Amino acid sequence: MATKFLYLFSEGNANMRDLLGGKGANLAEMTNIGMPVPQGFTITTEACTQYYEDGEKINDEIQAEIMNYIDKLEQITGKKFGDLENPLLVSVRSGARASMPGMMDTILNLGLNEEVVEVIAKQSNNPRWAWDCYRRFIQMYSDVVMEVGKKYFEQLIDQMKEKKGVTQDVELDANDLKELAGQFKAEYKAKIGQDFPADPKEQLMGAIKAVFRSWNNPRAIVYRRMNDIPGSWGTAVNVQSMAFGNMGDDCGTGVAFTRNPATGEKKLMGEFLTNAQGEDVVAGVRTPMPIQEMAEKFPEAFAQFQEVCAKLEDHYRDMQDMEFTVEHGKLYMLQTRNGKRTAAAALKIACDLVDEGMIDEKKAVAMIDPRNLDTLLHPQFDPEALKKAKPVATALPASPGAACGRIVFTADDAKEWAARGEKVCLVRLETSPEDIEGMVASQGILTVRGGMTSHAAVVARGMGTCCVSGCGAIKMDEENKKFELDGRTYVEGDWISLDGSTGNIYGEAIPTIDASISGEFGRIMAWADKYRQMGVRTNADNPRDTAQAVKFGAEGIGLCRTEHMFFEEDRIPAIREMICSDTVEEREKALSKLEPMQQGDFEAMYEALEGRPMTVRFLDPPLHEFVPTEEEDIERMAKDMGKSVFDVKAIIAGLHEFNPMMGHRGCRLAVTYPEIAVMQTKAVIKAALAVQARHPDWNMVPEIMIPLVGEVKEFAFVKNIVTTTADKLIEEAGSSMKYKVGTMIEIPRAAMTADEISTVADFFSFGSNDLTQMTFGFSRDDAGKFLDAYYEKKIYEFDPFAKLDQHGVGRLIHNACRWGRSTNPNVHLGICGEHGGDPSSVMFCHDIGLDYVSCSPFRVPIARLAAAQAAIANPR
Repeated sequence: MATKFLYLFSEGNANMRDLLGGKGANLAEMTNIGMPVPQGFTITTEACTQYYEDGEKINDEIQAEIMNYIDKLEQITGKKFGDLENPLLVSVRSGARASMPGMMDTILNLGLNEEVVEVIAKQSNNPRWAWDCYRRFIQMYSDVVMEVGKKYFEQLIDQMKEKKGVTQDVELDANDLKELAGQFKAEYKAKIGQDFPADPKEQLMGAIKAVFRSWNNPRAIVYRRMNDIPGSWGTAVNVQSMAFGNMGDDCGTGVAFTRNPATGEKKLMGEFLTNAQGEDVVAGVRTPMPIQEMAEKFPEAFAQFQEVCAKLEDHYRDMQDMEFTVEHGKLYMLQTRNGKRTAAAALKIACDLVDEGMIDEKKAVAMIDPRNLDTLLHPQFDPEALKKAKPVATALPASPGAACGRIVFTADDAKEWAARGEKVCLVRLETSPEDIEGMVASQGILTVRGGMTSHAAVVARGMGTCCVSGCGAIKMDEENKKFELDGRTYVEGDWISLDGSTGNIYGEAIPTIDASISGEFGRIMAWADKYRQMGVRTNADNPRDTAQAVKFGAEGIGLCRTEHMFFEEDRIPAIREMICSDTVEEREKALSKLEPMQQGDFEAMYEALEGRPMTVRFLDPPLHEFVPTEEEDIERMAKDMGKSVFDVKAIIAGLHEFNPMMGHRGCRLAVTYPEIAVMQTKAVIKAALAVQARHPDWNMVPEIMIPLVGEVKEFAFVKNIVTTTADKLIEEAGSSMKYKVGTMIEIPRAAMTADEISTVADFFSFGSNDLTQMTFGFSRDDAGKFLDAYYEKKIYEFDPFAKLDQHGVGRLIHNACRWGRSTNPNVHLGICGEHGGDPSSVMFCHDIGLDYVSCSPFRVPIARLAAAQAAIANPR
């Protein structure tokens, strides 16, 4: 049977969302439950996909079906396209299966031409309304279908108002609007080179194509990437007979929510405009009145509207966002959908709906977008101040929250300025591990280079600090402490504001408001923990981040990066001494200085964890990251080490690598310098023994993770060093403490030989950041230079470092899990890359059977909620 590409509203229902899109499915559902809906039909999302498969053409089969459905609509309404006695006018709106507000384009009053406009003017005895409809239609059709910019028409309207000495559109009379329609058509012909189409069927086909095209406009592509909406879904098109809110003072149009979308309060909220059409309310061209005033103007329609609101909320069991029109006092419903809301409102509404007996706990957990929780956990801009501000640039929203501060260019300056009470934003070409203290002292971080998983992004997310990265529009002059952006030069001390949730950069001070967590947050999280089947740990390297993560519900540490502990001022000389050592003895002497420091750090973290597990990753980065680059620092290091500057420079030059990411790092350091692994094992085991002694009721089981393994013999070699050292210490302490030794799977070869590695490993933790780099063959710090071109050309739909590539990298992980468990059914499996806090990636991890995900502290609540949603949708 041939594919059915069109459905009347009376043929569909709410469950056909994938086919009819959200708007079409809801119009069908409202029709089914007896709502006053102007009738029409929906062209399916499959027709949109077909349009692109056919080379952006509507094929003959679909065109014939559209013509058939126009006939059906004409029979339902008793009106005909282009008829001079009873003309049919329609609106054409897009509607994807996921709500994409403002992404798609709408056309109203389609079916008008010079003859039809005269007919409706005469019939309605309201020529002003008729010509207003026609000029709006020409303007929308020109803008949306033919892509003649709106501004040309706005200029003509402004000129007309000036000529007539009026300020409001509604003050223009029928003759003015008729003259404007003529000017609009002339503008159309000048820009397009042909007359404005008069045939309603030709108009309709043009409009349908425009909606299909709008699925791939730049706005829509960016929105899809931000909201995990696949490009393959396509959009549906809704063709609906018109209801007119602009026929006079007994008409109007409005938008309303059944509850307050900002706070969640159970109270009807919305806006209404008399004598207006839909886009007037949303566009903000005229100031609307609060919905409550509608009761005075249209008491009967308002009473009916209140009934409709109650019925819709009861039917959908969620807060509804509705558009409606009143035509001569009669109510028509144009749309309903589950309303967008702030995170605070989402939590309140979910809890209230449970308390009202409308939904159960599982539904409450499932209805909250985990990504929205970010806004609850970080400072935000004052909404009123933000409305008045205009961004000077937009880059990558690398770590959420809002920051406002004075510009500084170095980590030392950030520390110094912050110490004297100044709020600062650190602006760098890119950050490196040495910048950590300056990053801690900053309100926000802005980098010129780097992507969503660059050093700045990862560290900022871990600390819960706002970060915007990869702003290539900045012309940086770090030496002279200034940069150029959007035609302005910014110098040290200038104010700047950063929005880490949108990537917007503002060249001014915008006040921020602190994050606040309500009681509803605790209720929802408790429900999430009740239903999830996967653990949630955190990535943390210090007691402060650990305590924060525990407060957010982390069940342990899935990744403690020990190298982050070495960059502090009192430690870096010891690690540099180790690097400069000529013999094993010298190296061991330097490492013996680091051991008590490492042990102290681990003890403090174990204390903060209160008995929860911690996976400690042994030293991972290449040694060159620890050596100085500035001449002055090199001289100081030479003096400290008792070596000549020449010798130190030779050591530094010897550490240089062509590709450090794939160089002398990870377990390769322990193979070359076993004494590093010995020192780190001692620090971990001694810390665990000391904490166990202080807390006999805790069950301390240290987890030691060997990074960057690609060969089972390599892992076995380093594991042997660890077990020999650990067993001796535990025996000497007279303890029976158990410990685990596992590996980070971040090299494709390790994933492919997981069945061999798991025979000697107690656990795998998938380092999805490096595994993604190694699998794709591009660096996460450099990918920003070309990924935009890949999105534009639809080669990739999303950043694989922000959202796990389930088809490639994900398949490797899934296979490694299966192979690992085939030889060691007890192997513990987790993920500790940045993907551990991305909701869609968390759902994938649940589906393939991981035991836990680990993410930065401020993403722990997001992962807990996403894990619960995965378990509710697909229980194990």
